[in-house]
Amino acid sequence: MLTNKGNTVIYIGVTNDVQRRVWEHKQGIYKGFSKKYACHKLVYYEEYQWIQDAIAREKQLKAGSRQNKIDLVNSENPDWNDLSLDWYEGWGT
Repeated sequence: MLTNKGNTVIYIGVTNDVQRRVWEHKQGIYKGFSKKYACHKLVYYEEYQWIQDAIAREKQLKAGSRQNKIDLVNSENPDWNDLSLDWYEGWGT
């Protein structure tokens, strides 16, 4: 889950490389929801061995209420810190 600076928007996606994909979001490489709303802060993620499981979870999260998403982030990252801050040393961000 990515959010913007004010934590007012939540973006959910699936990828096979979370570090690369978050970096792409931070760089604004692709047009779309996350670029439009400046969703650059990784506040929650899960890892799965099988892509089918990851896609199923993505659909489940997207179908849930905003409050469910907020509760999930709060349960693991109550300060809504950017979990990717130390990932990009030497990446130019």
